[in-house]
Amino acid sequence: MPDARGTPEGREGRSPGTTAPRLLVLRALGLGDLLAGVPALRALHRSHPGHELVLAAPAELAPVAAATGDVDRLLPASAPGRAVPHALDWTGPPPDVAVDLHGDGPPSHRLLQRLGPRRLLAFAHPGTPEIDGPLWYAEEHERVRWCRLLTAYGIAADPDDLLLPRPSVPSPAPGAVVLHPGAGAPARCWPVERYAAVAEVLRARGRRVVVTGGADEADLVARLAKLARLPDTDVFGGGLPLDRLAALVADAGAVVSGDTGLAHLAAAHAAPSVTLFGPVPPSRWGPPDHPRHRVLWHPGPDGDPHGTEPDPALLRLRADDVLDALDALDALGEDP
Repeated sequence: MPDARGTPEGREGRSPGTTAPRLLVLRALGLGDLLAGVPALRALHRSHPGHELVLAAPAELAPVAAATGDVDRLLPASAPGRAVPHALDWTGPPPDVAVDLHGDGPPSHRLLQRLGPRRLLAFAHPGTPEIDGPLWYAEEHERVRWCRLLTAYGIAADPDDLLLPRPSVPSPAPGAVVLHPGAGAPARCWPVERYAAVAEVLRARGRRVVVTGGADEADLVARLAKLARLPDTDVFGGGLPLDRLAALVADAGAVVSGDTGLAHLAAAHAAPSVTLFGPVPPSRWGPPDHPRHRVLWHPGPDGDPHGTEPDPALLRLRADDVLDALDALDALGEDP
């Protein structure tokens, strides 16, 4: 059987008028998940130059998928929480190659198998013994995990190949310190009063501070803005368009957030960042090891990243910890 990179007929050797083979990647998750999967997407794009790379992901992530330069088409797909979609709106011939970057299966495996791909790349699972992929390691860093999957199938992948090009639109607040109090679950939300304390000190030092939030976080953003006495011009609640949000992050003086999508966006644009970890350690979801990225975390037993209350480890972090980390970024004296 030909390997995952396809046959010569699947690349430049196709006859005129034939349709390019398609490579389907399933990652129907959130912004941070997509950005953590960029190194794997890059590796797949490089190794399948004659294929159309189709990414099954939420429709609202289309601008980020396009910005990678490695996705030819986004196939809208999502489900509540982190569940596997019930079906994919796939038409035409089966995928030449399908890649499960969603989870360890078997639901995600079965979803792709129903499309009849010539080859399926996925982690091994007892529920799908016909798949001969590598073993899943629960403690593995997310970027490393998916690159290791591809490496096991003979596809070279670099987990540090995650940077995105600079956005084409201007930042609405260049040089500002961006505070992002929200996260996918309350367990990863640092108390808004502590964000406000950080904002108060920074503004007293003459720094511009802006606050951002997702479409369902308008109340949280408004509360922080009120506590920090921020002007309306520095409040971006209700969800900025992704291109403007990326521009804001790329040109930020620093980005302060919990373990959420905005932290991954800061890493993707090499923006100075301070990320607060609680239920899940940075060894699994943290930014690249670089002085421009500061992680704050108190080691301890894992918590529930989807819990309904702030994680105890996260609550051990104080405003002074964040301010010290921001001072360390300022002391770098370099253009990140």
